[in-house]
Amino acid sequence: MASTACFVIVSKNDIPVYEAEVGSALKKEDAAHQHQFILHAALDVVQDLAWTTSAMFLKSVDRFNDLVVSVYVTAGHILQNGN
Repeated sequence: MASTACFVIVSKNDIPVYEAEVGSALKKEDAAHQHQFILHAALDVVQDLAWTTSAMFLKSVDRFNDLVVSVYVTAGHILQNGN
C-alpha cells in the first residue's frame, strides 16, 4: 500500500504558493491532480470554518476516500480590511 502526504500553503486569494508531496504513490502525477482537486474542494469549508471558530488548527476539515484534509489557519485574515 502506497501512502503520500501533501503539504500546501495557500494565499488568501486561494492560490497555492508552495506545494510539497512526501511519500510514495503508484501514479505520482495522478496523485498530484487528486490532491489539488481535494484542496480546492475543501477551501470553501475552510473559509466558512475560519470565521466561526477561534481555533487555528482544524484537524479534519474534509475527507475523500482514505485522505483527510487538516488545516492550520494563520491570523492574517483578521487584519484584512475587506478589499
